[in-house]
Amino acid sequence: MISKKCKYAIKALLYLADHQEEDRSIFSSEIAEQELIPKKFLETILRELRNFQFVQSKRGKTGGYKLLKDPKEINLADLMRAIDGPIAMLPCVSLNYYANCEECDEKICQIKP
Repeated sequence: MISKKCKYAIKALLYLADHQEEDRSIFSSEIAEQELIPKKFLETILRELRNFQFVQSKRGKTGGYKLLKDPKEINLADLMRAIDGPIAMLPCVSLNYYANCEECDEKICQIKP
């Protein structure tokens, strides 16, 4: 299940992608208003997206946010991992965060690939 935070991150990135041709930075307040996302929550999400190198930010009167990559290069699974953490339902099947499950015998486990 995708969290509300992840849905908002997707909406924000889509908004930035749709306005990429305008060659301007977009304020978080514009995204929040147009996409109906609570402004403070969006600011937290955008900081995380910046830290994970999905967007760049610029302060000041001409500041705002822009995508760092071509929208076609943005991988939804990478975005979900950045915002929500591991996607796998069990730690033993996680691609990036593998861990043994408690009380599991890996030799006979039928879940692990």
